[in-house]
Amino acid sequence: MTSKNEKTNKWRQSITLKLIVVVCLSLLLLIPSALIKNLIDEREERKNETITEITSKWGSEQTICGPVLIVPYSVVTRYTNGTTTEDIKYFQILPDKLNLSGDIDTEIRYRSIYEVLTYSGDFKINGSFNISELTEWPNSYSTILWNDAKLVIGITDLKGITKTINLNWNDTIKKFAPGTAHCSMFTSGINSSVEVDPKGEYAFEISFNLNGSNALFVTPIANETSVDISADWNTPSFDGSFLPSDKIITDSNFSANWNTNEMNRSYPQITSADEYSEYFDYQSVGVRLLLPIDAYQKSTRSVKYALLFIALSFLILFFSEIISKGRIHPVQYLIVGVALVIFYSLLIALAEYIGFNLAFIIASLVIVSMITAYIHSLFKKWNITIVIGSALVLLYVYLFTVVQIADYALIIGNIGLVIILGLVMVFSRRIDWYGNQLNGDSKEDTKEQINS
Repeated sequence: MTSKNEKTNKWRQSITLKLIVVVCLSLLLLIPSALIKNLIDEREERKNETITEITSKWGSEQTICGPVLIVPYSVVTRYTNGTTTEDIKYFQILPDKLNLSGDIDTEIRYRSIYEVLTYSGDFKINGSFNISELTEWPNSYSTILWNDAKLVIGITDLKGITKTINLNWNDTIKKFAPGTAHCSMFTSGINSSVEVDPKGEYAFEISFNLNGSNALFVTPIANETSVDISADWNTPSFDGSFLPSDKIITDSNFSANWNTNEMNRSYPQITSADEYSEYFDYQSVGVRLLLPIDAYQKSTRSVKYALLFIALSFLILFFSEIISKGRIHPVQYLIVGVALVIFYSLLIALAEYIGFNLAFIIASLVIVSMITAYIHSLFKKWNITIVIGSALVLLYVYLFTVVQIADYALIIGNIGLVIILGLVMVFSRRIDWYGNQLNGDSKEDTKEQINS
């Protein structure tokens, strides 16, 4: 009859039970991994707050819209009791032709350990209004107040304006003042009073300097719009409703051109101030000036592979334990798992100061060295130690590759998983899952037991 101690030893030596414990430990370590993910999010939020603080003083993402001609008109309403009321409303007249060019100088500003991309741009806007050809006037107007017309330009963040802006309106120089003058196309901008004749054609030219950060957009509102933007930055991301017609990107700068016409927009040449306002925000062209993927984004990607990484590391230890006939206690598995989790915390701490790549190399070397030394103290066999250490190095190289190559992460990740699965099949086929030893050894042990 089997004694109680023999049953206890049998359960302790059970490969299946050990595997269940290892799986449970892997899942348990997801808790500190999630905490580290929260830590990364918190540090990234702090960075975003710093960026907002800097851009609020310098200038945020800028969107330039216009110019738009705002012309007031009166609407007289007569009631049956003989009384009348007069309301003032506004036409919004869009340009016939519009050309905008901008030359941007970028600068990276630092606050503590954080960096923010800012820019200062010199912009020129010219074009024309051909009012004599307009025929789509609303039927409700009583009198058009041409003498009170204003030219309005929408600019997202007026803090980015560094100098007084002048307007050349048919060879007459005028000054801009802040305010949108009842224009519903944007909520922030500048305006200038202009003289308008309903049978005239007017040319305009505007030059100004504008500060901003991270991105620049232009709303192409004219019948014919041309936008040319160049900058001393080599990682642009062209955004908006239209891609550039032409673009040139070199190692040190880029230039791009957009061309649109009236058929590309969802609103007519003349609108009242209460019409079509919802369409203008969705039809801009422009560029985002991208910084290289920062440490927080890459660290977040790394943490997403935490469960897979911990499971594979435990699997390496598990097979090493079975093949070498050594014994690793679940607590020792847990110690190794904690070291694997601390890698992510060490990674983000170093990456904030020395960059992600160097931080990854240092953190992985530290953790691999610690785990390898710890495993050697358990097995006392250099061959097993070298195998485990080499396997961990390969795992970290694999993780680094997947994190770096964002566009090919899915295909590289799946190729790696297929290879790992093949290796697992090779090693697991010799394990006697109902016993304690390899299949090749169990037969010899059985013969020895029979002979004895």
